[in-house]
Amino acid sequence: MADILTLFIADGPSAFGLDSYQWVSIAMLILIGVFIWKKVPGMITGGLDAKIEEIKAQLDEAKSLRAEAEALRDEYAGKIASAEKDAEAMMEGAAREADAILAKAEADSKAMVERRKRMAEDKIAAAEREAIAGVRASAANAAAAASRSIIAETHDDAADKALADEVIASL
Repeated sequence: MADILTLFIADGPSAFGLDSYQWVSIAMLILIGVFIWKKVPGMITGGLDAKIEEIKAQLDEAKSLRAEAEALRDEYAGKIASAEKDAEAMMEGAAREADAILAKAEADSKAMVERRKRMAEDKIAAAEREAIAGVRASAANAAAAASRSIIAETHDDAADKALADEVIASL
């Protein structure tokens, strides 16, 4: 049986006087002919070309998007740097303003203390003058009362008459 199988395989099947490899070749030629007749290579290359164009368009779009993103990054980096400079300037300005406010507050408080001190000294001086005037008035009243009483005790009618005569004579 092995002899029959080897004999059959060695010769191989044949039809119309053609061996199997010739039938495969004819089938391949027919298949390639149909592909060419139906323009399959053109469709394949057209599809590949379309896919290539699509990929190129996507790459171009990606490049433009990357360029836009880099431009935005640079723009925002510039804005951040500008904002940092502005913040530093604002901080310096605020520090200067705070120092100026502090200096003004110190000067104002010194001036206010000085004014209040002068007002207190003026009130004290006025109170002293008033007290001195009151003491003088009291002393004058006391002296006048003492003079009246001394004159009333030591001066009688005769002394009044002599004093009046003396005043009249001097006129």
